[in-house]
Amino acid sequence: MKEIVGISLQENGKMEYYAIENFKLKKGYNVLVKTDRGIEFGKVVTDIHPIDASKLKKELKPIYRLATKQDYYTHRQNCKDAKEAYKKCQALAHKHKLDMKILDASYTFDRDQLMFKFYAESRIDFRELTKELASIYKTRIELRQVGVRDKAKQIGGYGSCGQTLCCSRFLNEFDSVSISMAKNQNISLNPSKINGICGRLLCCLKYEDECYKECRKGLPTLGSEVETNEGKGKVIQIDILNRTYKVILTNGNIVEENCAEN
Repeated sequence: MKEIVGISLQENGKMEYYAIENFKLKKGYNVLVKTDRGIEFGKVVTDIHPIDASKLKKELKPIYRLATKQDYYTHRQNCKDAKEAYKKCQALAHKHKLDMKILDASYTFDRDQLMFKFYAESRIDFRELTKELASIYKTRIELRQVGVRDKAKQIGGYGSCGQTLCCSRFLNEFDSVSISMAKNQNISLNPSKINGICGRLLCCLKYEDECYKECRKGLPTLGSEVETNEGKGKVIQIDILNRTYKVILTNGNIVEENCAEN
């Protein structure tokens, strides 16, 4: 068995699991972890979970060490400097006439790398921008293009439900969402109804998909012919959650059937 814990490197950022080795941790603790970028400052966002090591799909990276008060101050300074670098990168992108939207900037803890995330509708030649940034900040520069869902998460806003966007409020990573989920829930396939402000399918379609799949079991499909106590007919309406459906009979009468009773 191994003990693992979820750590987020940015507020509302993607959470990743790390292995605990000789550390006493609690939710809310600050730590330093090793990532593909280098050493980074992170925050424990879950409780400790024991897990069978044989069930892990990949070897988890260990936590580097607990963060000290000085580490926290260093991290805050890095964040402050990254905000200034973000503004500078915006200005330089405009100077080079690059059609790109700079979303954020972040240093690794040891300032070995400065990464800028940006959104663009097409491929961008940012080589000259990278060279200029490297000459200013004297560190490794990475410009990473992200998708429209990441852009919505970064900018924020309100959904059709009236609440703050799920992606900017609590989602740490994006699940795949398919049009079949909207069909399973009998939602109108009008793009204005099923797309978020990012232009992609609503993330919330995923939340109740399993429930709808379970409730749909045993229900006939829309347009299918079924046998009722009053004769044969065609299914014209389905209420998935109440597990009922309406049938128009050959004589024109409409009856409501309850799946639980069949």
